[in-house]
Order: sequence, then C-alpha cells, then structure tokens
Amino acid sequence: MTEEQQTFYALGVALAIGLLIGVERGWKEREAEEGERVAGMRTYALIGLLGGCVALAGQRFGPFALGLAFVSVAGVLATAYVVSLPRGHDIGITSLVAGLLTFVLGALAVLGEVAAAAASAVVATLVLGFKPQLHRWLDRLKGNELRAGLELLLISVVLLPILPDQRYGPWRALNPYEIWWMVVLIAAISFVGYLAIKIAGSRKGALFTGFFAGLASSTALTLHFSRMARRQPAMAPLLATGILLASGMTFPRMLLVAGLVNRALLQPLLVPAAIMTLMVYGTAFAYWRFLVARETEAEMALQNPLELKAAVTFGAFLAGIMVLTEALKTWLGDAGVMLLAAVSGVADVNAITLSLARMSQDELAVRMVVTGVVVAASMNSLVKGITAGFLGGKTLALRVGVPLWITAGLGLGALWWTMWSDWAPLSLVGQTPATE
Repeated sequence: MTEEQQTFYALGVALAIGLLIGVERGWKEREAEEGERVAGMRTYALIGLLGGCVALAGQRFGPFALGLAFVSVAGVLATAYVVSLPRGHDIGITSLVAGLLTFVLGALAVLGEVAAAAASAVVATLVLGFKPQLHRWLDRLKGNELRAGLELLLISVVLLPILPDQRYGPWRALNPYEIWWMVVLIAAISFVGYLAIKIAGSRKGALFTGFFAGLASSTALTLHFSRMARRQPAMAPLLATGILLASGMTFPRMLLVAGLVNRALLQPLLVPAAIMTLMVYGTAFAYWRFLVARETEAEMALQNPLELKAAVTFGAFLAGIMVLTEALKTWLGDAGVMLLAAVSGVADVNAITLSLARMSQDELAVRMVVTGVVVAASMNSLVKGITAGFLGGKTLALRVGVPLWITAGLGLGALWWTMWSDWAPLSLVGQTPATE
C-alpha cells in the first residue's frame, strides 16, 4: 500500500468512526425535531473526518494546529449545547463528550493508531448504547458490593504489579508475586461467584462459577463453596455439584499442560486422567440429575461479596507449602520427586505438572514424571475432599469428600496398571529421555 493509499484509508476510518458514533446518537435522539439536536449522524461523521484532516495537517504544521482545532471544536459544541438548553430539560453532557471523543479518535486513526482508534470507537458506542442497562445495574448496586469491587481492584491492579517477581527467604522459595496472584485469584473467584449467583440465581450461578473457576483454581473454589455450605446447609447439594465441576477440570488441564511441554507424556497420562475425569463429572451429573434439578430454586443468602480474609489466609498457607517443597527438594534431591509431587499437590497441580514436564525433556524418565503428576493430582483430590468435609460439615464430606477420595484411588490404580504393573503396556513404560 502506497503512502497516499494509507492516508486515504486512515481518513476513511476516521469518517467511519464518526458515522458509527453518530448512528448510535442519532438513533437515541430519533424522535427529536429537526434542529433540536446538538449533533446528528452527519455532524458526528464530519467531526471524525475533521479530526483526521487536522491530524494530517498537524504532521506538516506541528502539533499546535491539532490542539487549536480541538479547542475550537470543543468551543463550538459547548456553545451549541448551551444554546439548546432552554428548549429541553436534559442537562447531560454525554453527546458533547461523544463529539470531542469522535474528533480525537479520528485524529488517532490518521496518526497511525488505526486499530486502537477503531476499537475505542466500538467500545464507546457500546457504552453509549447500554445506558438503560448500566443505570439499572447502578441502581441495584449496594454499598458493600461497590466496596468489594474497589478492594478487588486495589489488590489486583494496584498491589499485584508492584510486587517483585523473584524468590526470597529460606531456599529462595518465596515469590511475592506468585503468592499474591493466588490471593487475587481466590478473591476474584468469590467476587465473580457472588455476582453470578445474584444475577443468574443460586442454581445457574453456582454451576457457572464452579465450571469456570475450575479453569483457574478448583482448590480456591472448594474453599469458598465449603464455607458457604457451612452457613447454608440447604444449599449443600448445589454447592457440592459446583465443587465437583471445578475439581473435574483439574485432570484435563493437567493433561493439556503436560502435553504442551512434552508430547510423550500425553499417552501415558491419558488413561489415569480420563478415569479421574469420568468419576468426578459422573458424580456431578448424578447430583444435578437426582438432587439439584428436583429442588425448587432457593434463594441463597449472599453475605460478603469478597472473601479477602480467607484469600490472604490461603496465600499464607501457600507460602508455607512453597518453603516445604524447596526444603524437600534440597534435602532429598531426585529421590524426593514423589514426596515433592505429593506435597505440591496439596495446594496446586499446575506448578508441579509444569515443573516435572520440563524435567522430562532431559533429566527425568517419563515414567517417573507421569507418576509424579498423577500422585500430585490424587493428593489434590484427597485434600479438597478433606477441606470440604472440614469446612462444609458432614453432608459435604459425604457428597464431595467420598467421590474425590474414590477418584484419587482410581487414579493411582490406573497409574499402577499403566506404568508399573507386570501387564503395563510396553509403549507406555519405555521411551524415557534418561536412564531409569
């Protein structure tokens, strides 16, 4: 594309931005009489094109020309707005700001930021068009929900980026960024779960939260839902189903992480991962079919939108696990791989899976890696079952703990059959990168 073609393309984008915002503004004010609008569809289109032309001129005459043009456009729009006030009762300045934004986005398109300008125009149009929905949401927002959202932004957007992403402490085991990331993750899951249940109802909201939280941290979801089950025993079947949905994501995710690092791990991990997934999801489906679906929609008593204290407590627990893991690695070396996997699986499966999968590429046998990964997943299931029973009570221990404990046993049994028994398939035992 020649330079002249690029210029015309950018000016076309500037015009399209103005038309896009102008269509939304024009549709909103479609019932107004001719001449009563501050700006219509054609005006917004011309403002966008004007911004592009001024930016093009500014490349020759300097940035002062662009600034002067912006002030002039702002003055014209403000004057038109003030003149139109006596004829109407709406004193909002949304259209005025939209006009100024159109000018700026048109200028950005010509200055080379075409993608950013076009994306910003789409987002701005959506914000303008969703005014009724946004106002209804704001009317329903409670003070504790607003504070919880601000606290979540504080610990994630403000605090997380400034924490050092390096190791400190005994055996250099503590990474402040990783620990606080888990705190943010757990707090975010509790907040999203609160909103999902409030918007979609207890049944759909709990299942939605359970499934998608499993993509991030099923352990965090187990902690959150177990505490809720303790406070509201009537919701235990629903919350147990959500915990199992989250826990079931552990095993496909484990298989995916290991396979992406080393494809040789896919085949030997497939049978244990499949058996454990089927056991957990089969139980969750049975709960949904015979327990949850037969109950009427119950109102879940929502209390704290952000379980920040519980998240910080889990972060401290994770820090202790990190120190213990590094200590075992230092004291026992390669002989402590299985113990290391078991201890690491208490809090998280992803980290040990990724670590062992990388080691399988050059220093650790595939059979040892597969064993370590399945042991970590089984230990994680055992601990989540114990956590659910301890925090959620006897009912949750039976409905979550027992299936997860059976899942752990089935996973270890499948591991023994595929990797260590006398009938283990030779294709799964062999092909190791290092001598066993």
